[in-house]
Amino acid sequence: MKQRVENQQAEGEKQAGQQLQTIIGEQVMHALGQPIGFHLLQVRKLWEDRYRVNVFVGPDAVSATVAHSFFLITDGEGNIVNANPTITKHY
Repeated sequence: MKQRVENQQAEGEKQAGQQLQTIIGEQVMHALGQPIGFHLLQVRKLWEDRYRVNVFVGPDAVSATVAHSFFLITDGEGNIVNANPTITKHY
C-alpha cells in the first residue's frame, strides 16, 4: 500500500512538472513567434526554477538545428521571470 501511494505521488509530481514545461514552452513560442521550418521545442528543467529552452528548426530530427536557446528563471506557476538572452518577437 505504501509503495502504491509513493508511486501515485511520483506520478503526480511528474505530471505537474510536464504541465509547467508546457506552460513555459507556450510562453516562449508566444513571445518569439513560430520560426519557419519549426521542428521541436525542448524545455529542460535544470534545477528548482531554472530551465533551458531550445527551439529547433529543420525538416527532420537528423538535420534539425538550434535556432534559439534561452536560459530561463520562472516562478512557481511557470511564468517567466527572467530570460537570457531576452526573448523578442522574431517571427
